[in-house]
Amino acid sequence: MRFRLDIPTARGPVLNGVLFRAQKERKTDTVMIAITGIHGNFYSNPFYNNIGETLNKNGIDFVYAQTNDAFSKMRTYNVNTGQEVTIGSYNERFAFTLDDISSYLNFSQEERYGHIILAGHSLGANKVIHYLSETDDPRVEHFFLLSPANLDHMMSYVTDEEKELILNQVELGLGNRMLPFPFMGWVECIVDTAYDWQFSGILNNVHTHKKADFTQVEKINKPGAMLVGTLDNFTDGDPVEFLKNINSHMPTAERNKLHFIKDTGHTYQMKNQEVADVITEQILNWSK
Repeated sequence: MRFRLDIPTARGPVLNGVLFRAQKERKTDTVMIAITGIHGNFYSNPFYNNIGETLNKNGIDFVYAQTNDAFSKMRTYNVNTGQEVTIGSYNERFAFTLDDISSYLNFSQEERYGHIILAGHSLGANKVIHYLSETDDPRVEHFFLLSPANLDHMMSYVTDEEKELILNQVELGLGNRMLPFPFMGWVECIVDTAYDWQFSGILNNVHTHKKADFTQVEKINKPGAMLVGTLDNFTDGDPVEFLKNINSHMPTAERNKLHFIKDTGHTYQMKNQEVADVITEQILNWSK
């Protein structure tokens, strides 16, 4: 069973998600919430369907949790003002992360789930790291990071001239203007959003170098799991070592589980069902 979710945030805009429910009237006690990454919607990431359906077959509910950047632009409304608003990757602010994730957790708490797994794919995984490092939310029992995004690699194509333009526009108070070039070569966004990517450090929390800044990762005290495709091109060439390096900085490293999906990339092409099966088996093992 699938149900559309309209999740109000504290700041106002409503986020849209989908609840995959194992039974018409919920009896399961476990839910996995999957935070989307930039443009990580159903159309670009069809593996969400496999995950939801496979979890449901095993008595586990699943929330496909769109945040501000699941699409370039999305029409929604603000519950505080009653007005229609447009959100998306073009005007996202990374500081919204805590509000977005908390809103989905509030929904899960209201539904009285006893076991909540907080997951995220790509930039959504970085958001989960940031959220747990800032809150250590007791409602979350385990985390599941799917292909965390290496922002250093993603932003390596931004030129010094482009960086300088972003800084100058922010200093002039023009952060709400559209950036005159696609950031990273493919993201049409306002200056403030580009600033968050390039300079804020809010979601730049995983790296390939062992001595890089893992401050956020080091604050996560919950056990969990991580998964990556062995052909993931957002990892600077070595997805396996990338994941192992992240885990080595976690206090729960010895209890965490790492999963490597062979011969697939960042969005698990041709391996959608294998990913769903691995996730389901891991959650079932946690419940034993």
